[in-house]
Amino acid sequence: MDHNVQLFGILLLYALMRLLAAAAFEDGNNNNVKITQHSLQLTQTINLQRQEFMQRQCDLIGADMETIEDLTELQMDHMIVDKEHKLLYCYVPKVACTNWKRVLMLLTGKWQNGTDPLQIPGSLAHSSGMFSKLYDLSEEERAQVLGDDYTRFILVRHPFERLLSAYRNKLEGGSTSARYFQSRVGRQIVRELRPGASNESLDQGNDVQFGEFVQYLLTPELSRSNQTDYNEHWEVIAKLCNPCIMKYNVVGKYDTLLDDSALALYLAGAKNLTFPTGHKPSSTRANLRNYFDPLPIGAIRRLYEIYEEDFRLFDYGMDDVLGFEFG
Repeated sequence: MDHNVQLFGILLLYALMRLLAAAAFEDGNNNNVKITQHSLQLTQTINLQRQEFMQRQCDLIGADMETIEDLTELQMDHMIVDKEHKLLYCYVPKVACTNWKRVLMLLTGKWQNGTDPLQIPGSLAHSSGMFSKLYDLSEEERAQVLGDDYTRFILVRHPFERLLSAYRNKLEGGSTSARYFQSRVGRQIVRELRPGASNESLDQGNDVQFGEFVQYLLTPELSRSNQTDYNEHWEVIAKLCNPCIMKYNVVGKYDTLLDDSALALYLAGAKNLTFPTGHKPSSTRANLRNYFDPLPIGAIRRLYEIYEEDFRLFDYGMDDVLGFEFG
């Protein structure tokens, strides 16, 4: 059978399974969802293709010359390690990391008040010192993490979808988290980038427009601490997780979150644990064009250049945002 025809058949069956899964998950969290061997095999087929693609891109951009010994403590800060299950998970803000940390609390015995991860307070899951990080390991243990018996898991998302999600969550609305970011980042954006801002906007920082947020990102003297690092919620994923060094063997995507999470847990031997299915589906993808269409094409191109490594490593394009790709 022609390879392309075979691949198309796999992808078609995979898409059908996702639709059926989505229908089954509408009623909320269900920790008794049964993951079939066949679905895991299909997910692994897609996963292997993602790994191969990522490695080819690492080779092309020459980003795989460094080793794990070259990582700084800051670069290892997002890499959670569960030595018992031989699992490393690099968490990426705005890519289901709260729910994955909740699952890891159950997996590592950090939560004893039931088996539903959604009952764990998000603030507790994010609390400092909750998990062992890669920098807590000895050099010998770090080398073992790169071995074949470790599951190294990363979840990624379209760079601009993740960026918009961060804006909507941290600078729009009235949640506690949004008010925190508005009082710090929002007020800074209004003060520096909005001529003739009202006293209320200067005081609250709660009406930052998406275009202003993009301009903030394109102004490194405002948005990058020490001119190098963004806030983790909009930092480049490749910079948070160093995929060309870590060589993740489960490359999950937000679009296939449940399937990829099931595969990671299966490979880690977590047979009685499933990723919570009661999370609310994001409306960010449907709103991409509404937020990006008013932006000047030059600003979008410069924004693309900031996140180009994520676009290339994880096989994302601009078509979802612009309707066409950059030449």
